[in-house]
Amino acid sequence: MKRRFFIILAALLAFSALTFASDHDGKFVLVIDAGHGGHDVGAKGAQSYEKNINLKVALAFGRYVESNCPDVKVIYTRKTDVFIPLNERAAIANRNKADLFISVHTNALPAGKIARGFETYTLGMHRAADNLEVAKRENSVILYEKDYRQRYAGFDPNSAESYIMFELMQDNNMANSVELAKLIQNEAVSYVGRANKGVHQAGFLVLRATSMPSCLIELGFISTPDEERYLISSEGQDRLARGIFNAFLKYKNKFGK
Repeated sequence: MKRRFFIILAALLAFSALTFASDHDGKFVLVIDAGHGGHDVGAKGAQSYEKNINLKVALAFGRYVESNCPDVKVIYTRKTDVFIPLNERAAIANRNKADLFISVHTNALPAGKIARGFETYTLGMHRAADNLEVAKRENSVILYEKDYRQRYAGFDPNSAESYIMFELMQDNNMANSVELAKLIQNEAVSYVGRANKGVHQAGFLVLRATSMPSCLIELGFISTPDEERYLISSEGQDRLARGIFNAFLKYKNKFGK
């Protein structure tokens, strides 16, 4: 029964990719998602919350696009410190027939562990333990939603079994999503100067329901003191935003309208 349900779900999502195709009056539509927000603070650093870093970088990235790309319509899932459910973030992109969806996040590790660097994710399901743990942490935001069991069809963000569903789903936009992720990762390393944590695939819910090329960015590790200082600095946030913008321009020039 579960297998049949997931096969149907995969077919519906594949159909939605065709349903939402549109030129949106000729403009390229970019949806920028600042992860977490409101009572969901995300990862915690010694001096900051993830939700605030995500928002500042997302808004700065959007301003670069708005100032330099008159043929692009920028839509934000949030522009203030508010809580937006994961499914609504994807729905915003789908309703607006977006051409691209970029979700901005900040990474963290348990106390006592140190890591540095920038990494980018596309939808997928590799069984590497580190990828699965990152996906579980970001997906756990749905626990803040009272009806999450009904809304996400029984999905449990802490259960490895729930992620089997991703193996049954066909992502028509996977190639473009991977290309976008590679461009962003390259700019983060070459322009911004971040340590290279690479491009990965994982089962992020916020990417699962989008019907366009999409990726999720982890800017750095808020749990590492020197990384946190960079992430909360005006210079660091601006440089990260500019690096993402540089990658967006390259993607749009290659795949845009």
